[in-house]
Amino acid sequence: MTADIALLPDAGPLITLAYADALDLLFKPGWRVMLVDMVLHEVTRNPTPTSQTLAGWAAKHAIPILPTRTLVSHQRAQQAGALPRRRDLGELAIQEVFNDFALAVPPRTGVFLFEDHRIARGSFLVPASCRKISTRAFLRFLEQKGLLASAAEVEARAIQAGRVFSRLRFPPE
Repeated sequence: MTADIALLPDAGPLITLAYADALDLLFKPGWRVMLVDMVLHEVTRNPTPTSQTLAGWAAKHAIPILPTRTLVSHQRAQQAGALPRRRDLGELAIQEVFNDFALAVPPRTGVFLFEDHRIARGSFLVPASCRKISTRAFLRFLEQKGLLASAAEVEARAIQAGRVFSRLRFPPE
């Protein structure tokens, strides 16, 4: 059942879809869209062209926010006056949630939506019950399923609005 699948977007896809005014495409497959707390923090902590849009979209749709130790650790470091680590925290938080998914009985199914080349090639552990897919591949998936008229048009809108969209193609063509 598709509603049992959780779609967990990273910051990059959220930003790209916000630039394209296409965040609601995340609902098209019928999967449950969820945000990891650290990812939401990353995309809303500073004023950017998309931060207000993303915060408003998450609130409007009452997107479930999954708590992680990663955000707690980051906030503690900030409060202690330390320079907290800033790179890869969203990915670490998603990895944390995926580990929880894998340990659930029965294991939960998650789809990690990413836009970062390091994740495609790196050591990001994807448990057997979970998958990872790039933004571009997700848009093509929607197009192939007849849920989107043109993946290329969404990409073009994001780029025209100022998004430097990853050239990553994963899985490779």
